[in-house]
Amino acid sequence: MKIIGAMRTLPDGRGAVRVEDVFDTEIDDLWQACTQPERLARWIAEVSGNLLPGGEFSARFTSGWEGTGQVELCEPPHHLVVVTRGSGSSDEEVIEATLRADGRRTTLIIEERGLPADRLPEYGAGWQVHMEDLGTHLAGRDRCDIGTRWAELLPIYQRQEVG
Repeated sequence: MKIIGAMRTLPDGRGAVRVEDVFDTEIDDLWQACTQPERLARWIAEVSGNLLPGGEFSARFTSGWEGTGQVELCEPPHHLVVVTRGSGSSDEEVIEATLRADGRRTTLIIEERGLPADRLPEYGAGWQVHMEDLGTHLAGRDRCDIGTRWAELLPIYQRQEVG
């Protein structure tokens, strides 16, 4: 089983999860999969609202997370930064996506910062499931049963060292 995530504790005591994978698609297609609501719904979240820089949006992730966010930075097709807040929470997390083209393949790096440090394995497993679901979306297949796959990955992330 390929583990694509790493976890670390930030200087402020919060945590970060970083996942990275390479997809067999060109950068513009992957950018659209990461920014267009109809494509986001197929692998990670139902999103509505203003997805332009400075815009606010609402999201419901396939993992069950719900909340709002704001687009902080959007530099197509290479860099996207959003700040999110879960429903009923004042804590903010930053999700940063970086895309790098390599011919007809594209590397995607997603890092989420500002997470509860004691829950990093849960987030690591979740982000890996989302990235795997992105791969199945790009291949034209349906996403997995997130609960089952997350339960398979969680013990592996729990054993992984936090940097």
